[in-house]
Amino acid sequence: MEKDFRAVVVDNKDGNFTVETKRVVLEDLSSGEVVIKVHYSGVNYKDGLASTPDGKIVRSFPHIPGIDLAGIVVSSEDSRFKEGDPVIATSYEIGVSHSGGYSEYARVPAEWIVPLPAGLSLKEAMIIGTAGFTAALSIQRLQDNGVKKENGPVLVTGATGGVGSFGVAMLSKLGFDVVASSGKKEAADYLTSIGASSVIGRDEVYNGKVKALDKQLWAGAVDPVGGESLAAIISKITYGGSVAVSGLTGGGAVPTSVFPFILRGVNLLGIDSVYCPMEIRQKLWERIATDLKPEDLTSFIHKEVSLQQLPEELPTILKGGITGRIIVAVE
Repeated sequence: MEKDFRAVVVDNKDGNFTVETKRVVLEDLSSGEVVIKVHYSGVNYKDGLASTPDGKIVRSFPHIPGIDLAGIVVSSEDSRFKEGDPVIATSYEIGVSHSGGYSEYARVPAEWIVPLPAGLSLKEAMIIGTAGFTAALSIQRLQDNGVKKENGPVLVTGATGGVGSFGVAMLSKLGFDVVASSGKKEAADYLTSIGASSVIGRDEVYNGKVKALDKQLWAGAVDPVGGESLAAIISKITYGGSVAVSGLTGGGAVPTSVFPFILRGVNLLGIDSVYCPMEIRQKLWERIATDLKPEDLTSFIHKEVSLQQLPEELPTILKGGITGRIIVAVE
């Protein structure tokens, strides 16, 4: 590998916060048994937070963000991986307290790495990334708790975001009737093109009022939004249905009551993709490469950028103006 290489570095010296592409060396990276030549990464909400001084994500400086990466092993001290292996590494502490994927090389603990499954390219793996993995985990949990396509429609909120987009596409691939909710009226064509049976506005999910029990509309829901709208969703889930919640862009407070749970048997499923056990993680990536894989992954790309362009693009994900995924071509 090269003696020095490019990386996006976040720093905060004496209150001067910077996000720049710089030359670094291997010793600048966090420790790990496996060194990976990074080919692709992606931009997630956490990465956007890492690029702002008020994000409260980065714990020490200087730091290389990027919670996702896919590339080729160049050296390994662990027998599970060898030079030339294509691999994926997402979540855990990558890009948060451990140097991440916005670098031409990454050094990662072996227990955080997933072999690239057959049926996915490195680029496709990063189009999916943590967002798609979170959607897949949400769907897996819904299915594990008895949500079937014959039970009725499934709601996906925040449907133009990364988790929402993949939730729509993956559920559709499985044959579900998918109701996509979005605040972007102009995104209706995009959502139907990736598999939504119907598209509704946010106000049709939550109009400012939450009833203890409302009309039963959906057999399940994939919700990366949380907040008061989650309470409204819970009140509208059909008997025995489930809601998989993975985010809190709508807020952390959920003003619900016990009635949907004890009178309709509704399940609220917490989705954590960060520390998801490796056994489950590997099985899910196999599903993502097969029965959950959307037909045209390129349709999810909002924009593809280089490492040099990345510092300018990172803040945009926090503004809510992205439909789909921003992909980082590192190589």
